[in-house]
Amino acid sequence: MRTRGFEIVSAYADKDIHVPERKTSNSAGYDLEAAEDITVWPYEIAVVPTGLKAYMGSNEYLSIFIRSSLAFKSGLMLANNTGIIDSDYYNNPDNEGHLMIGLYNTGTSPVSIKKGERVAQGIFMKYLTCDDDCASGQRVGGIGSTGK
Repeated sequence: MRTRGFEIVSAYADKDIHVPERKTSNSAGYDLEAAEDITVWPYEIAVVPTGLKAYMGSNEYLSIFIRSSLAFKSGLMLANNTGIIDSDYYNNPDNEGHLMIGLYNTGTSPVSIKKGERVAQGIFMKYLTCDDDCASGQRVGGIGSTGK
């Protein structure tokens, strides 16, 4: 039985997308690559498609973090500091659960991201809920849909 992992979204099925992998046996994160060439202009946010979706258990989420090399060498940061991908984001009706990475350029020069460049890392994590938790809603869309 599958527990957690990554799949390629249907829109990117024939576009040579790599399924993330850890680079060492002690790495916590799975490297996420850009699925397309993107330019992040100074003081602007760019959305970088990965061509991927992630599946996991109902008490888990995928944390998305910037790769430190992009932050230190290029002045890029995640637009939302840390991405949180809920388990019910997988296969949602709006975008099939496509993982998108929002990058903000803090520098004064444009930064080019090439297809296949590692831009972020995803770390699967478990979470706890309150004793009296009564969440019962169902996800009906993609990015930002639980706050509508």
